[in-house]
Amino acid sequence: MINRKNAARLAAVGAATSVAVGMLASGPANADTYVPLPGGEISKSLSDGTVVTVRLLNESANINPSMGATPVHRNAWVSGTAYVELSGSNAMGGKIYPGYVVGCQVNIDGGGVDGGVSAGSDWEGESPEVGGSGGAALSLGPGEAKSFYVLDLEEADDYGNESHQKRNKFKGQSGSVTWADSTIGLSGCGGYAQARAFVKVKVETENVQSVMTLWGQPFSIG
Repeated sequence: MINRKNAARLAAVGAATSVAVGMLASGPANADTYVPLPGGEISKSLSDGTVVTVRLLNESANINPSMGATPVHRNAWVSGTAYVELSGSNAMGGKIYPGYVVGCQVNIDGGGVDGGVSAGSDWEGESPEVGGSGGAALSLGPGEAKSFYVLDLEEADDYGNESHQKRNKFKGQSGSVTWADSTIGLSGCGGYAQARAFVKVKVETENVQSVMTLWGQPFSIG
C-alpha cells in the first residue's frame, strides 16, 4: 500500500532521475568534433629517372566551432605525418615543409586539386606562399585565405647561433615528419571556414633539384 509519505518519496526520486537524464541528454554545448581525413599520395619522375613519392598519412582534425564563445571564433587541432621516398641511386635528400591553408568564405580547392603536383625549378621560391610557422592565430574576413607552416624546429646555424626552421631536412632516399595537435585559431570570419593541409617537398639528386606539393582534402572548421 502506498501512503502519502511513500508517494512523496517516490515523486522525489522520479524528479531527481528526470533531472539526471535531462543533463545527460543535453551534453556539452560546444563539443569538439573529431574529423579523420584521407591524406593523399603523389609521385613524380625526375629527368634523371629518380621517382619522388610524397605521402600524407594519419591526417586528422579536432574542431571546436566556437572557442571564443561567438560565431566568429573557431579553433582546430590538426595532426598528420608527411613521408617522402626517392627511388634511384642519384638521391641525395630533401626538405619537407608541412602546412595548412585556411579560408573564410572562399574556395580553397584550387592549386593542387585531387593531389595534383606543383613542381618547378625554383628551389626556394615555389608556391604556396606562407607567412607563419608553428601553428597559427589567424584573423580572416570574407574572401580571404592565409597559409602557415606547422614546424618550428630549433637548431644551430652555420655560425653556431640559434635558428628556427620550418622544414625537416633528410639525407638519402627517405625522410618523414610528424606533427600532433598543431593549432589553427581563426577569428573574424562570420561565415563558413575551411582548411586544407599541404606538404611542400624540395628534393635533390646528383643531377636535379625539384619542388612538388601534395594537397590534402579540404575540411570545414565551422
